[in-house]
Amino acid sequence: MIHSSTGYAAHDPAKDVSDVMRSRRTVRAFRDQPVARELVEEVLRDAAAAPSGANMQPWRVYVVAGTVKDMLCAAVLAAARGGKGLPPAHLPEPLPEVFRSRMADFGARYYRSLGIERSDVQARAGQTERNYFFFGAPVGLIFSIDRRLKPHSWIDLGLFAQGLMLSAKARGLDTCPQVSFAPFHETISSVLGMPSEEVTVFGMSLGYGDLNAAVNRTEMPRQPPESFARLLGFPT
Repeated sequence: MIHSSTGYAAHDPAKDVSDVMRSRRTVRAFRDQPVARELVEEVLRDAAAAPSGANMQPWRVYVVAGTVKDMLCAAVLAAARGGKGLPPAHLPEPLPEVFRSRMADFGARYYRSLGIERSDVQARAGQTERNYFFFGAPVGLIFSIDRRLKPHSWIDLGLFAQGLMLSAKARGLDTCPQVSFAPFHETISSVLGMPSEEVTVFGMSLGYGDLNAAVNRTEMPRQPPESFARLLGFPT
């Protein structure tokens, strides 16, 4: 954009927002560079600007680092290996074909980037366990909500999390939202001292992504707007 009176390029906030949104990636390999507490607090303040029905602000988030994160990771790993997690509840059975094919495409791209063959069950299991260590990120987040609330409040939590990820990206940080923590609510609640009315919804890794890792350079295709949106009533 050129400012007509000066000839210099004018600042375009829309482009800034678009660049952040389109450059955000789900990162699954992180550097061990620490993240300052002050930076985390700024990201949380940005995320708190998310909309919510009747301004209820139903989101809760536990941000862990250092020995607390290590303790949480060890407990979740032990629970996973001991078969103490709940069955995944976020996918229906059978999964509709359109979603099943997208998941299959994701899996093929993901494991190919890691050099893991489809038949290598042990290597796949090991990669799954990396979820429970926040993929090596220095900061982990556990998102929870009051279990008595209805689905529209869970949408508010999603808006909060999206805002957090975008704020993090704008500040040079990377993230990975992870539903893999949800089946281990009892373990997580015990470690973090959650109130009984809360339930774990998902986790998230936060830190500085390792840009040299092949898994972070893998492109995941997105559907174009015409495939998911209907624009009605506009002049042709």
